[in-house]
Amino acid sequence: MTEYLIYAFIYLIAAVIAVPLAQRFGLGSVLGYLIAGVVIGPVIGLVGEETTSIQHFAEFGVVIMLFLVGLELEPKSLWAMRHRLIGLGGLQIGLTALAFTGAGLLFELPWTLALAIGLILAMSSTAIVLQTFNEKRLGRTEGGKNAFSVLLFQDIAVIPMLALLPLLALPELIAQAQSATAVAAEHHEELSLVAGLPGWSYGLVITASIAFVVVGGHYLSRPLFRFVASSGLREIFTATALMLVLGVSILMSLVGLSPALGTFLAGVVLANSEFRHELESNIDPFKGLLLGLFFITVGAGINFSILFSEFFTVIGLTLGIMLIKALVLFVLALIFRIRNSNRWLFALSLAQAGEFGFVLISFTVQNHVLPPALAQTLSLVVALSMMFTPGLFIFYDKIILPRFEHSSNEREADTIDEQGTVIIAGIGRFGQIVNRLLIANGVKTVVLDHQSTIIDTMRRINTKAYFGDATRPDLLHTAGIEQAAMVVVAMDNQESSIMLVKHIKHSYPQVKILARAYDRGHSYRLRQAGADVIESETYHSALEIGAAALRELGHPPRLAQQQKSAYKRVDDELSAGLYQAWLGESKEGERFDNNYLKLFMQFEDRIHEEMAFERSNHVPDQVPDQVRAGTDPSAK
Repeated sequence: MTEYLIYAFIYLIAAVIAVPLAQRFGLGSVLGYLIAGVVIGPVIGLVGEETTSIQHFAEFGVVIMLFLVGLELEPKSLWAMRHRLIGLGGLQIGLTALAFTGAGLLFELPWTLALAIGLILAMSSTAIVLQTFNEKRLGRTEGGKNAFSVLLFQDIAVIPMLALLPLLALPELIAQAQSATAVAAEHHEELSLVAGLPGWSYGLVITASIAFVVVGGHYLSRPLFRFVASSGLREIFTATALMLVLGVSILMSLVGLSPALGTFLAGVVLANSEFRHELESNIDPFKGLLLGLFFITVGAGINFSILFSEFFTVIGLTLGIMLIKALVLFVLALIFRIRNSNRWLFALSLAQAGEFGFVLISFTVQNHVLPPALAQTLSLVVALSMMFTPGLFIFYDKIILPRFEHSSNEREADTIDEQGTVIIAGIGRFGQIVNRLLIANGVKTVVLDHQSTIIDTMRRINTKAYFGDATRPDLLHTAGIEQAAMVVVAMDNQESSIMLVKHIKHSYPQVKILARAYDRGHSYRLRQAGADVIESETYHSALEIGAAALRELGHPPRLAQQQKSAYKRVDDELSAGLYQAWLGESKEGERFDNNYLKLFMQFEDRIHEEMAFERSNHVPDQVPDQVRAGTDPSAK
């Protein structure tokens, strides 16, 4: 018992030290876990023989992760992505396996051995990719969505792979290990519901198992969760959620299917459940810990003796495999019209081998498909490719993404062939609303924005907009600044917006300038630059939410409206004084000195006084219910 506690402490302290450091240096948590494993394993030697056993346990983190992914996908969402799922995912596995099989044949490997290696290397790391997507918020990008489709298809493809690989067994390996085969067969029969069944029975059992997960998840889980939730004990709900995931995993394993696929299917079934968010919040911590443990065991399991003895061979194989996979993925990205930086994200994120590779390697050794020596080298290559993956994401962030952003924004400005009453600089979420309101009232606008992706999006929804930097005098001239009545400045870059306001006010003082401010400090600078009307982007929406919050807390609607109006009145009255304090006393790099802060605190005190006054003088609405309902004849 003490020995296991010591191992647990070693793994935890390695993670606690390495992961925050990796995050601080921008390396990501996954690389932090891998480095921690390398340090406590091959480098220091604190862990060793138990690593493989712990890795099998930690792979349950991948199972939980796919359950949580399933909870995020409603069945209709899964159906909507069927073309990417089958087309893109199927081609990825097929072409990648074909490429590696061909490479194996060039090295004069038996075709069965080459095909097995091709299938193993066609898999990518669901754990690393999805974890990194979540950390970097890349899951909703075009590249992230397509990568997820491929990963999901790979998890599904594990099933036919497990059925196919035993058929590729080498006769010489079978002859060398007949006794081991007998032992393995006995073990397989003990833990399998389908061993020895004829083909039709095997298919029937698998169909029944999947049907049980779908039907049971839909009809049986809800009464169960209601019963457990009625106890009011959160730990019992957590135990029930884990029991569900474990039960589905065991059932899938007993019928020879992938536990990850089974739990993903269960998650999709429960995606519409009222207990979905409770399930997510209870299981997510276990996913994070187990995935972290899995990555640590990958790092700790690297056999450095093989690496050092065959260093150039192993590194060459690892880089060559990642390059081939990236090339195949890049070609598929071209075929499926994945654009711009998303094409590189798709290709780089899936270029590694995956954690299911370890499962398939172990399975092939047990079924006499791969020689043990080759399997050890292949496991090392898979582990190294996973370790190199965070570096690919860093390469994407630091090199690829900036180049695409730069090139997209450095394209030649559009030729502006019209002029309008109002020029709108910036067509983001703020500028779009202004533009729609003006156009709906017959006001002619000319829209400029320097982000090409936004311009392209606007054109797809039939909103005319021009690519170009509104701070360029020549573009303003072409847009008709001399004849325009006003300019709406809705640019995201604060410095550019201030520069634009200064230029217009100096060169075209007759033009009214309406500007969007990011915060109070930005509004002061816009006012100083000469903007005529300034609105903070969140001010009015925040006031509305504040008033709604008061109503929901039981304040009478009329009182809530009065308090909102009082807040705005006080803000309007004191804003001039705050601006003068900021203008007269601010220094470079010091916007909020003591005098300004004192005035701002007085503003806060005044707000409290006004709110108290409104509450004390509020007269409840005494209109009779009949009048309010419109049924009192005397009210007509």
